[in-house]
Amino acid sequence: MVIGIGHVAILAGNLDETVKLYRKLFGVTSSEVEVIPEQGVKTAMLDMGGDAKLEILEPLPGSNMEKILEKRGEGIHHICLEVDNVEETLDFLAGEGVNLIDQKARRGLEGMVAFIHPKSTRGVLVELCQKY
Repeated sequence: MVIGIGHVAILAGNLDETVKLYRKLFGVTSSEVEVIPEQGVKTAMLDMGGDAKLEILEPLPGSNMEKILEKRGEGIHHICLEVDNVEETLDFLAGEGVNLIDQKARRGLEGMVAFIHPKSTRGVLVELCQKY
């Protein structure tokens, strides 16, 4: 089941500027920028020290994520929980009546991911991630 908190994701209008800001303010390092078309984002992971990470997400033009940014603005987008087996976790949650956005895992920045609808988690968008 859950191994720990994988990261907290921040939706930003400009990935490069946001990464530069966090580097300047907090001295953090970041991964290479990766484009994930199926999720409608380009993204980078910031190492905040220890096991703490922030994922910066910039919407791709015309994506659903762009609509979310326009509607809600910049800020925290989701919390990622690292799990040992994402498919088994999805099966368990579905059996518990949890409203899932993803019925099956898909490719993410660090591994296979799936999202739980915020209606089932008191308003918080939760990502499950089984790292590669």
